[in-house]
Amino acid sequence: MSVLPLVFTSGWASGINAYAVVFLLGLMGVTGVGDGVPAQLERTDVMVVAGVLFLVEAVADKIPYVDTAWDAVHTVIRPIAGGVVAALIAGQNGSLPQLAAAAVGGTTALASHLVKAGVRMGVNTSPEPASNIIVSLAEDLGVSGIIVLALFHPLPAAIIAAVALVLGVVTVIFIMSRIRRYWRRWQARRAARRSGLAQSL
Repeated sequence: MSVLPLVFTSGWASGINAYAVVFLLGLMGVTGVGDGVPAQLERTDVMVVAGVLFLVEAVADKIPYVDTAWDAVHTVIRPIAGGVVAALIAGQNGSLPQLAAAAVGGTTALASHLVKAGVRMGVNTSPEPASNIIVSLAEDLGVSGIIVLALFHPLPAAIIAAVALVLGVVTVIFIMSRIRRYWRRWQARRAARRSGLAQSL
């Protein structure tokens, strides 16, 4: 139970940017800034891969429509990452608490990922790209801040993450009409591409 706040927070953050979570935890563990970071996340190869993918995501996440495609690909990756990070934090290989931590981390990551993807669909209905950049930067800063806070003050960080998750769900419900509009545009573009391809053949 003592690691549950950190498990929940890391799961929430993984649903938004799993690579940032892995890289930041590893970095803070290697530098000795934070205690309780799993040794597996401090490995050089893990940190390099996570860092490179974080940079790729930092670019892709700020481009309209590319961000949604990126989110679609990560519908599986982020929950798995959230579950793995949570299991590593819990330790006790193969124990019931570790399995429970993995379930909490993975489920929370899936929930926050779906909220993120829904919000991005709504943002993509805006004609200008600035909103994507602003939202993406806010996500990056939010994930970084919450992970740092969680290592020093796990409970307050978990409370903030829980509030953010609830507010995210409310936001998705509020902008549902925009999400449906984006979905219709995406289907129309897909149909147009298929039609153009058929005509070229």
